[in-house]
Amino acid sequence: MASTASEVNQVQSNNRTSFTSVKALTESPELTSLPPSYTYTTNPDDELVSDPDKDDPIPIIDYSLLVTGTPDQRAKAIHDLGKACEEWGFFMLINHSVSRSIMEKMVDEVFAFFNLKEEEKQEYAGKDVMDPIRYGTSSNVSRDKVLLWRDFLKIVVHPEFHSPDKPVGFREASAEYSRRTWKVGKELLKGISESLGLEANYIEDTMNLDSGLQMIAANLYPPCPQPELAMGIPPHSDHGLLNLLMQNGVSGLQVLHNGKWISVSSTPNCLLVFVSDHLEVVSNGKYKSVLHRAVVSNKATRMSLAIVIAPSLDTVVEPAKELVDNQSNPAAYVGMKHRDYLQLQRSNRLDGKSVLDKVKI
Repeated sequence: MASTASEVNQVQSNNRTSFTSVKALTESPELTSLPPSYTYTTNPDDELVSDPDKDDPIPIIDYSLLVTGTPDQRAKAIHDLGKACEEWGFFMLINHSVSRSIMEKMVDEVFAFFNLKEEEKQEYAGKDVMDPIRYGTSSNVSRDKVLLWRDFLKIVVHPEFHSPDKPVGFREASAEYSRRTWKVGKELLKGISESLGLEANYIEDTMNLDSGLQMIAANLYPPCPQPELAMGIPPHSDHGLLNLLMQNGVSGLQVLHNGKWISVSSTPNCLLVFVSDHLEVVSNGKYKSVLHRAVVSNKATRMSLAIVIAPSLDTVVEPAKELVDNQSNPAAYVGMKHRDYLQLQRSNRLDGKSVLDKVKI
């Protein structure tokens, strides 16, 4: 098994990055136990996981009330949205405008990509965080001390649309899914702006969303021979404003709430929405980006598909001036270009909110 594990080491040539994917590892008949390079040590306090408390359930936001409800219904939806962002940094979104058929088609095409021959996927194995299409494994193989039990595909779809050439249906499905989720994300940000006491278009305008960054981030977590020793993605928060996530029906997502890890079940036709780092900055800390992680199992392959809604790369993200008072509520974060934040994230290990902490005052 040692020879198979050693192949995970990254090989670079001509700006092309080569590696052994987790999927390829799991398809090896030699894999009977977890390779040592994937053994992840968990803090004992992080091993306690519970289901949502019936007295403090995961917030549910009805998107239809936000966009087509009566004035009273919309006002309540905005209030509930603000409460969810402040107390959880996370919520379930129902009755959104992305149809089940579009979501299922996107899931099918993502699986089809991961099922391509390894050499076909390796054509997209980039090493720069700014590469518009990037297939990889773990988080940052050249920097990770412990490898993560996941393969990923990251694609920039706005302001300029990109897509791998294979599988043949991927471009059409991802274009439609990206367009629908971009609209949902912008409508949510209008409601969030209002919940902060700002004009509805405040975040959209100040974050320059006309040229904003939208990314597809697909993660594949194949069955793991010793899941209790491995980690899909460790606790972290996301860059950007919002992250809209769907799963393939296999659970594995956990969010940190009031110091406890909460399991989030996979609900059909529901989008899971995370407050991300840049929304925490814009709100001057009123809304906190949520720590979350992905655990793995030995039974089924889990796939998650995230849509990142983020400021334009050249936007300086800083607390909204309308929310800052030098006496009673001074700015808690320094301004930083989104592009520089991404590079900072790339140069750091995936570790909690360590990147966000670097811009805190």
